Amino acid sequence: MTAKSLVTIKGVKDGLVFLLDDQSDFDNLLRDLRDKLEHTPHFFNGPIVYVDVKLGARSVNDEQKTEILDVLRQRGNLLIRSLQSDDESKQQETGYQIHTITGMIRSGQVLRYEGNLLFLGDVNPGGMIVSTGDIVVCGALRGTAHAGVDGEVNAVIVASLFAPTQLRIADVISRPPDEWGIAQTHMEYAYVHNGQMQIDKVSHLHRIRQDLKMFKGV
Repeated sequence: MTAKSLVTIKGVKDGLVFLLDDQSDFDNLLRDLRDKLEHTPHFFNGPIVYVDVKLGARSVNDEQKTEILDVLRQRGNLLIRSLQSDDESKQQETGYQIHTITGMIRSGQVLRYEGNLLFLGDVNPGGMIVSTGDIVVCGALRGTAHAGVDGEVNAVIVASLFAPTQLRIADVISRPPDEWGIAQTHMEYAYVHNGQMQIDKVSHLHRIRQDLKMFKGV
């Protein structure tokens, strides 16, 4: 008798959904997830694939979440858009909303998102990240970032390390000076003021955006 698969992969319009069994032993689940990635290569070769992970009724701690993400990150083209249990999915968000995606954007790859985006990873030279809202990169921004792509001039671009090839906010384009390529000791952000691109410490972000409270006191 064939053992029940603990991982089901479904294709959706803009990516893949991983449905993880919520009754099995966690170690067995991880083992089945690794096996699924190894034996279903046609999903995981080529351009960026967005992935939503559904945990069902399973409750996981931060360490277990990290273990799941580490397995998925072994496939370089997978960008994890969400990892949620049923309870988390039912929670209604209020106020400022930002979506998290993890991974790495390599040369030639483009990540597009509608809304405010928190990207956990690096954007390499030749890579591009595009969003209709704000872009926050917890990692090195060495490629191109285009925030407010539909014309939202109040959008901002935040990065742990600012070394971009090019920045764009709405229709404002800035090619950064050479000194931006030098590692800084603090996060920075780009914004538009009087039609010009400006750069400042992220600790000053609250001066123009009260809704971005996550960076208060950084």
